[in-house]
Amino acid sequence: MTLPRTPSFRLDGKRALVAGGSRGIGLGCAVALAEAGAHVVIAARGAAQVQSAADDLAQAGFSAEALVLDVTDLSAVQDAFGAVGPVDILVNSAGLARHSPALETTSEDFDAVSAINIKAAYFLAQTAAKQMADRGGSIIQISSQMGHVGGIDRAVYCATKHAVEGMTKAMAIEWGPANIRVNTISPTFILTDLTKATFEDTEKRAWIESKIKLPRVGEVEDIMGACLFLASDASALVTGTTILVDGGWTAG
Repeated sequence: MTLPRTPSFRLDGKRALVAGGSRGIGLGCAVALAEAGAHVVIAARGAAQVQSAADDLAQAGFSAEALVLDVTDLSAVQDAFGAVGPVDILVNSAGLARHSPALETTSEDFDAVSAINIKAAYFLAQTAAKQMADRGGSIIQISSQMGHVGGIDRAVYCATKHAVEGMTKAMAIEWGPANIRVNTISPTFILTDLTKATFEDTEKRAWIESKIKLPRVGEVEDIMGACLFLASDASALVTGTTILVDGGWTAG
């Protein structure tokens, strides 16, 4: 009997670009890919922070470089992909949230959140796919559980993340014949520097903990395995879908 063998989770010889990779979930994804052998380009707007993240990975023995990039500047996005060369993996963790009751949403906030969460995400994927067309690749959008449910004071954010889920399915259908896989990761609330204030609010933390079915809140490490899976050959037949890392939030 010939036994099946588990496809490799290794990424040796692969190049990955992680947008929004200088902190939080994005940095976790960058580390996960680098640990598996990929060369990782960490892209973000803050020059000092993105260089620090790349330096930390290099000092840990991984292959990484820094790229200063505003993902809302579509011309800069195209130039960036040209500068770093072909990539096999794109992880887009860049995002923005401005929460308010729907009746109080301003046009400015709507446009700002949409520009990053939808438009930038769309054209990052498009630009990466053009480079991947002759050899395939994996595109991973960091979405949210709010792309699958609604949330109070989160109408705009929910709208943008539902949009990411929709465009991911459409892109997966179009680019599948070129062996380009397009998926999302949909986390619950993850404890990071950006969400620290939310978790320090006793009432908000109690609400989060009441919705998550597992007995703890999310941490960056909870996202890293999902990212590695979607980037590697272990998910070679997975496209047009999401991995919900939500502790059971959307199951209830």
